[in-house]
Amino acid sequence: MTRSWNEYVEFVEQVREREHIAGAAVSVAQYGSIIFQRGFGYRDVEKRLPVTPSTIFGIASVSKSFTALAIMQLADAGLLSVDDPVTKHLPEFRLRGVDDMASIKIKHLLFHTTGLPPMGRRQDIPNFSEHLEFLANEEYELLGAPGEYLSYCNDTFLLLGAIIERLTGLTYRKYMTTHVLDALGMYRSTYSIEELTRFDNVTVPYLYDKASGQFQAQPWPALGNFEVGGGVRSCVTDLLKYGQVFINGGQVGDRTIVSRQGLARMTKPLYQYGRKTWYGAALSITPDHAGVTLVEHGGSQPGVAANFGFVPEKGLVVAVLTNTSGVSASLLWLGAVNTALGLPLDMPRSEEPEYRATAAERQRILGTYSSAEGGYLRVFEQDGELFVETEGECFPARMSGPNTAVYTNKIPRPLKFYLQGSQTAWAVFSGLRMLRRAEKE
Repeated sequence: MTRSWNEYVEFVEQVREREHIAGAAVSVAQYGSIIFQRGFGYRDVEKRLPVTPSTIFGIASVSKSFTALAIMQLADAGLLSVDDPVTKHLPEFRLRGVDDMASIKIKHLLFHTTGLPPMGRRQDIPNFSEHLEFLANEEYELLGAPGEYLSYCNDTFLLLGAIIERLTGLTYRKYMTTHVLDALGMYRSTYSIEELTRFDNVTVPYLYDKASGQFQAQPWPALGNFEVGGGVRSCVTDLLKYGQVFINGGQVGDRTIVSRQGLARMTKPLYQYGRKTWYGAALSITPDHAGVTLVEHGGSQPGVAANFGFVPEKGLVVAVLTNTSGVSASLLWLGAVNTALGLPLDMPRSEEPEYRATAAERQRILGTYSSAEGGYLRVFEQDGELFVETEGECFPARMSGPNTAVYTNKIPRPLKFYLQGSQTAWAVFSGLRMLRRAEKE
């Protein structure tokens, strides 16, 4: 192991201790050859069972790009176009407040730009037909027209699974297992909770309780239709196989899994949401990180924090999986990427600039913002200083532009505020989601 990877190991252990991460696995490959791979901590804290590179974790929303890849496969086969109206394949699809349903395209599902706000999770709905009925009757206020705003919405993304079922005649899970997981040789990956019990070396998901100082085991969530956006359980070695598809232009050996055009559509930066970062089709893209492109996606569920991605110019694939909620898997991922590239280990994707806000500018962003999904954020002043309250804690904040701010919760968290002219902000973009200002403070 080189000196730089020794430094990375120390870095991971420091983050594990600081953030109370039960276990983690990291794997890094370049042009198909593993250059670093290691397990840290425990897959089972009580039994003191260690993590290895083959340990199975949840990967949560890293799963979304698997579904996007499947949609590109169907486009390659001529069964759909991402520019098709959703109603071409799901005629019963309806949203309240949308007069022209043909205006919502498959690409809007992929890019989280349908105009639907984050909604309360209904993991109890057993099939896509009932979920379509739920969407048609649920009360919500649209954020805007299709394509106008980026805002994460699992409820519309999961409709991609319904389209896959309609076009293939297979269940979503069967199609994904056969045409993606098995096709890539990802034999320690599954959508099935039942199948997890048949594997060895599987993590216990944990939540760290700050009050007691103890890890609390969490059940694997039964996701229902939400498995379309978060249902894969996998290991870092299998995720390297998945990442190699992007590095090899869609090829696995002599087989074409997906076309180069499909991969280009997935990795094209379309909606800017950070200083240097954009969103594509279930992937985030940072076009210039010291001259190379970062393509990645994170994932979070009870007992899961994950980050996966690649650097196409360097043939680099990196996977980080942990079995603890709310920890900085993306920080560990970027540290591994920087180490592999010979960059400073702590080099960020971007930094929020210093900005001297006027009193009027600060006043416009103060308030409480929330969503039906459970997102909550309050921006307030105390003794002349700016603070953000979220997840039951308060953090110092500062403005970084006339409509942006940043606070630090383990890592810097940028905020983008949507203003109505010179009036107060009506929404804030936080964690890929738009939260509306509460009508009554």
